[in-house]
Amino acid sequence: MSKIQNAFGGGKAFIAFVTCGDPDLETTKQAVIEAERNGADLIELGIPFSDPTAEGPVIQGANLRALNGGVTTDRVFELVTEIRKTVKIPMVFMTYANVVFSYGAESFIGKCYEVGMDGLILPDLPFEEKGEFDDLCKKYDIDLISLIAPTSANRIAMIAKEATGFIYVVSSLGVTGTRSKIDTDLNSIVKVIRQNTSVPCAIGFGISTPEQAEKFSKVADGVIVGSAIIKILEKYGTEAPKYVGEYVKSMKDAMN
Repeated sequence: MSKIQNAFGGGKAFIAFVTCGDPDLETTKQAVIEAERNGADLIELGIPFSDPTAEGPVIQGANLRALNGGVTTDRVFELVTEIRKTVKIPMVFMTYANVVFSYGAESFIGKCYEVGMDGLILPDLPFEEKGEFDDLCKKYDIDLISLIAPTSANRIAMIAKEATGFIYVVSSLGVTGTRSKIDTDLNSIVKVIRQNTSVPCAIGFGISTPEQAEKFSKVADGVIVGSAIIKILEKYGTEAPKYVGEYVKSMKDAMN
């Protein structure tokens, strides 16, 4: 079993997303430590990219702040080495195919393994084109995380059968960002997933409140929260890690 699936072994998993380097790399490190301390089961680390097409304004802003602060992919790898001295829960990168291509796919994925990452999410990588990355991920024991969206329809079973780590279920059409209401019939999507794989699934895009966390943790094996955490980091800056920890605890408590 992959290390990522261990995150789902103790009940419903809370997955926290942070953009590396927003507002700075030390704050990212402390936010991750506080998230783990307060019940996060898995961490998604966003590698800043200039054109994050899946992201809404909140995470776009975080990407720009990090890039303007001089964050590079190599500095992110150095950050992970530091984080791994303390943090034991699984961690995955969320970034874009161009970041991996420009670094060199094998160099990037090999480095992921070297610094202690467990998985990779590339939201702009179509399922049909994942082969080049998939083989390298298997070589270096990195789970390439599949995404299933409301538009996946008759492709859900096909994607689920080849999934590793966990399946990222996109709750809504559009980009990331907090939503007051999510109307997608996620139960039917998760039902098809469960008919085709034992790999756990987590719902992301739009979840921000404890009430939403409770609701969607009953549908899937976990929930993913990004924009709401980024808003805390934007509001409190270098003082944010404590508040990130409090927020994570409130969400995890709701799920339990």
